[in-house]
Amino acid sequence: MGRTVLICDDAIFMRTMLRDILQQAGFDVTGEAETGEEAVRKYRELRPSLVTMDIVMPDLGGIEAVRQIISEFPDAKVLMCSAMGQQALVIEAIQAGARDFVVKPFQPSRVLEAVHRVLG
Repeated sequence: MGRTVLICDDAIFMRTMLRDILQQAGFDVTGEAETGEEAVRKYRELRPSLVTMDIVMPDLGGIEAVRQIISEFPDAKVLMCSAMGQQALVIEAIQAGARDFVVKPFQPSRVLEAVHRVLG
């Protein structure tokens, strides 16, 4: 099972929280992105085993970023991160190709369960 992760979120404290959870579980966070466009660009460059993707991001939303990544890399494994009350967007993200989702604020155990489900 691959252990490299690209974390995509416009909030630095969310990226830091996810990085801490994942690194403590033995994952290698190979990159971070603040915008959807940066997420797509870094995915192409890094080809991580897993992407965590925020739904709401500047310049290109997370759902559109997922669509672009999946259209180029159908086997990409994307875990969406959403705030409470974004259930309709979560469904749209899953339809776009995301494999699972976690809800903010993050509970480390829930994040790791979802990561292991996505990575199979």
